[in-house]
Amino acid sequence: MEKVLFIINPRSGVDRVKALQGLIDRYLVKDKYHYEIAYTQYAKHGTELAREAAANGIPVIVAVGGDGSVNDVITGIQGTAATLGIIPKGSGNGLARSLHIPLDPSGALAVINERKAVKIDLGRADNRIFVSNAGVGFDALVARKFAKSNRRGMAIYSWIVTKYLWMYKEWKWNINVDGLAMQEKAFILTVANAAQFGYNFKIAPLADLQDGLFDIVIIKKYPKILGALIAIRAFNGSLMKSKYVLHFKGRNITISHPQLSLLQMDGDVHPCGNEVKIEMLPAGLNILVP
Repeated sequence: MEKVLFIINPRSGVDRVKALQGLIDRYLVKDKYHYEIAYTQYAKHGTELAREAAANGIPVIVAVGGDGSVNDVITGIQGTAATLGIIPKGSGNGLARSLHIPLDPSGALAVINERKAVKIDLGRADNRIFVSNAGVGFDALVARKFAKSNRRGMAIYSWIVTKYLWMYKEWKWNINVDGLAMQEKAFILTVANAAQFGYNFKIAPLADLQDGLFDIVIIKKYPKILGALIAIRAFNGSLMKSKYVLHFKGRNITISHPQLSLLQMDGDVHPCGNEVKIEMLPAGLNILVP
């Protein structure tokens, strides 16, 4: 019988946490797993809990939350023998969607019960781990505004995008992909490991979490009146067909601009200097998938 630790962010409220505990007790196979639950109490506590659990030899550590909570747990277990499970409880749930992990807790618990593990790639930017994507353009601005909002969900996300789309000023970025240097004025500049930001917005529909390569996606400056069409292409998976999109693959990326100060990773925003180095960590994580 294996031990599994569920790391839960209790922000969602006592009633929801109790309901989730009931689902775990109901659906987790008892003759396969013995489980414990730990609750985060402050920012990045999930990383500490996951690191301690991995050091103590707990083989399966489950992140219960959104992409930020998942990132915290991944940061704690990266480089260890522990395997990650996910119960998606966030807004966008980008990694869960990319891996086709069910968004309902009972379905996600069924994936944990099956115990099918694979290795996926990770990325490192400014000495921080990410799994889905890292970006410095409009996506970083949206992530910052979304983090400051007291509301969650697709409606508020769309409202933020619409509000700031028209006032956003593109910068000309210095970009180096495995030694190939270029300059490009970009609306979005994303280094993607997984296909989407969340909400099924596929910023990098060709991305593969197991190919050892990033997909670098540049949405060039475009007439803002076409913003809805760009979004439609992202949702239906045809973004790469747009004439305003550039796409590269690579392992080591450097991005710089004199005014660069914010970097989003898996939807969380971090301060940075005017140059960011991003490197691929192939097969860096064990994770449970359908």
